[in-house]
Amino acid sequence: MNVPETAARIGIVTISDRASQGVYEDRGGPAIRAWLARALISPWRAVARVIPDERALIEETLIELADAEACSLVVTTGGTGPGPRDVTPEATGSVCAKMLPGFGELMRAASLKFVPTAILSRHTAGVRGHCLIVNLPGKPSAIDDCLNAVFPSVPYCVDLIGGAYLETNAEFCRAFRPK
Repeated sequence: MNVPETAARIGIVTISDRASQGVYEDRGGPAIRAWLARALISPWRAVARVIPDERALIEETLIELADAEACSLVVTTGGTGPGPRDVTPEATGSVCAKMLPGFGELMRAASLKFVPTAILSRHTAGVRGHCLIVNLPGKPSAIDDCLNAVFPSVPYCVDLIGGAYLETNAEFCRAFRPK
């Protein structure tokens, strides 16, 4: 696929000890990429990473993607549960200037329609410079549920923070932008 240099850069970060060690296949990152491929009609380029559940490394990766790679959007998968190694929300909060708790609230509400354990999730989102960072769960079907819920707000949020213009396929995901 020939992607123009002016394409929006979108970070996709899988946070998993086992996937980063090759113990099992990363399914979360590819699920995010596939969802975005269906949702976006404007040109974009994925900047993907697979890293372990290490808070300092998560922070470094988010900073690199937002600052050095100039991603307008970074979507993470994994590390949002209550387990001792689940530190993605803490890492995200430490590198963001503003947190957007409505994203997590909506993702949990959407996920609760499918599983009662969604209340245990700690999905969140925040802003670092011109980059929106969104933390998703690790399960591909839950990734779809969460992106379906929040993505209509993502392009306008990215507009507001000065990121790249993201245009959606209205038949798949209708983004909201005020007139």
